Amino acid sequence: MTEEKRKQVKAAFSLIWKILCTLAIASVIPIGGILLLLVLSFSLSSPLPSILFSVFAIIAFLLFFFVIWWKKGKLRKVLSALLALSLCGCLLTVVLSFAHENYLNSIRVDTTPAINTDLYLPFDDNSKIARLAHPASLQLQEDLPIVDGAAACFPLYSAFVNATYPKTTELYDDFFTYNNTRGGNSQLAEKETDLFFGAYPSKEQIAAAKEKGTTFVYTPIGYEAFVFFVHKDNPVENLTAEQIKKIYSGEITNWKEVGGADQEITAYQRNEGSGSQSMLIRFMGDTPLMDPPREWVNGGMGGIIEDVADYRSQKESIGFSFRYYVEGIIQNPDSKILSVDGIKPTKENIQNGSYPIITSLYAVGYEGNEKESVSKFLAWILSEEGQELVEKTGYVPLAKE
Repeated sequence: MTEEKRKQVKAAFSLIWKILCTLAIASVIPIGGILLLLVLSFSLSSPLPSILFSVFAIIAFLLFFFVIWWKKGKLRKVLSALLALSLCGCLLTVVLSFAHENYLNSIRVDTTPAINTDLYLPFDDNSKIARLAHPASLQLQEDLPIVDGAAACFPLYSAFVNATYPKTTELYDDFFTYNNTRGGNSQLAEKETDLFFGAYPSKEQIAAAKEKGTTFVYTPIGYEAFVFFVHKDNPVENLTAEQIKKIYSGEITNWKEVGGADQEITAYQRNEGSGSQSMLIRFMGDTPLMDPPREWVNGGMGGIIEDVADYRSQKESIGFSFRYYVEGIIQNPDSKILSVDGIKPTKENIQNGSYPIITSLYAVGYEGNEKESVSKFLAWILSEEGQELVEKTGYVPLAKE
């Protein structure tokens, strides 16, 4: 083979190689980059890593073509160096982002609105539910009320079931279920359940029920405090109700404005339709609730995350929930419940009405339910035995007449 022929063959192979590389870059690499970008978007609480990764990836994508087709020379070496830096930027963004996220997870206060139901099952000797010292005066045997509830109320209505239902009753059978606030209110609106135990539903949930021809009926069964909490290392111990409203309206943005450190306030919210978010809206009254950044809304990153994600509290953040859920279920030593208007949310201060943000705990039914067992069950819950379980669970019972 002549030298000229070898050069032609080499040029042909070089062209084929460049075409294959170009096709790979134009098809395989963008797909991989998009998949990795989606992983970043759904795995990290901040959108910044996704933005940085996109910038580095686009630069690297364009530089690939120049490096492949540009003739040899100093410019090609410069472009190759820039390509290497861009690829390193992509890699470092991924590695450092996940490392930072792992660090944040190590200092976050988790108040995820999920509950390990296995710890609070009825008719289980190892269950943590409250119990009466004697058999309940009401023993339901047939036509049982179908009950559901919020996460914070599961230990309570499980205790009711344990006291009055047949011992064969199990979670997710025909009568005892758990769908949390949004799912539970939806099931009740469809009249697929008889009673939902939890906080007062949102205006949207009430309206959605009425569209289905269902009118909710509310029976108060106890009292609870709506609380705000911060990281234990936050020096702030107390906020006024007005200060809290200003924080959640966006008027107060730095802790130094309320006696804390010079740090921006991260005011976390819950996903729309959750019991605590509905309570926050009622607490705010006529004060408009700010529209927070996406990463401040627990539940705004997709369906699965909506169901499981909650407050990710750090030293500069503030979150909210119900007292029993924070103190009785979560019991995270890194969280600190704030006083409001100088009053701590103790059971005594809820009972005497001095704590400023008190709400009723409800057994919510629907108008027109003809099940006789439902009225019997509600009457028993309001009796001395039922109220004893309310108190033993950790809530504040109704005042005795």
